[in-house]
Amino acid sequence: MRVLESRMQAIGANLERVRERITHAAERAGRRGDDILLVGVSKSVEVERIRVAVAAGLRALGENRVQEARHKIAELGRPVAWHLVGHLQTNKVRDALELFDLIHSLDRLELARECDRRARLRGRPVDVLAQVNVAGEETKGGWRPEALDAALETLAALDHVRVRGLMAIPPAVERPEDARPWFQALRKLAERHGLAELSMGMSADFEVAVEEGATMVRVGTAIFGPRPTQAPREDARASGARDG
Repeated sequence: MRVLESRMQAIGANLERVRERITHAAERAGRRGDDILLVGVSKSVEVERIRVAVAAGLRALGENRVQEARHKIAELGRPVAWHLVGHLQTNKVRDALELFDLIHSLDRLELARECDRRARLRGRPVDVLAQVNVAGEETKGGWRPEALDAALETLAALDHVRVRGLMAIPPAVERPEDARPWFQALRKLAERHGLAELSMGMSADFEVAVEEGATMVRVGTAIFGPRPTQAPREDARASGARDG
């Protein structure tokens, strides 16, 4: 019991530290910390620990897998927004549209068209972020920067898909500072296309991402602590996503 209580207290303290770090990073860039949405990545985190984070003021939760999110939402309800931050298979689009307020990982036109079709059937548009493969890595999903113009033009023709911004997962780096060029590149792409939202930055590098214009950061480990051994993926295709 004491171990459980200690873990619960740690979540609240962790959340407060992350908020402070976001605020300080925003101030360094002449921004306000309140303008950055902290998305708590709750993959593999049990419901009670998520409930503690929500009670402590976490405003959005990010899940990697549709099925895991379904179980959690059934138990927790919707006290905050739920975001899909992991790879989405086309055969899970219908469920994803029911569960999530925002999809961060729209990474291909086939998926966009299925989102449009399903959203039309339900009579309500779906809000998405277009995933950009900023470094052109073969193991990651998303549009390469040079292909983004044409992709966004095609997406704009879909009546029931609303592209709110861009998302990226930069290459793994040794130091947070090394990710800065990738964040800068994503910000410039968003500015060029007049897109307001930028989902970039995770536990290891979210301060740099905030300094470079992130409006959403996806943070898991820094809030909830290390995860247990990961469960098998829903999809064998690697999206390149890392835990927050």
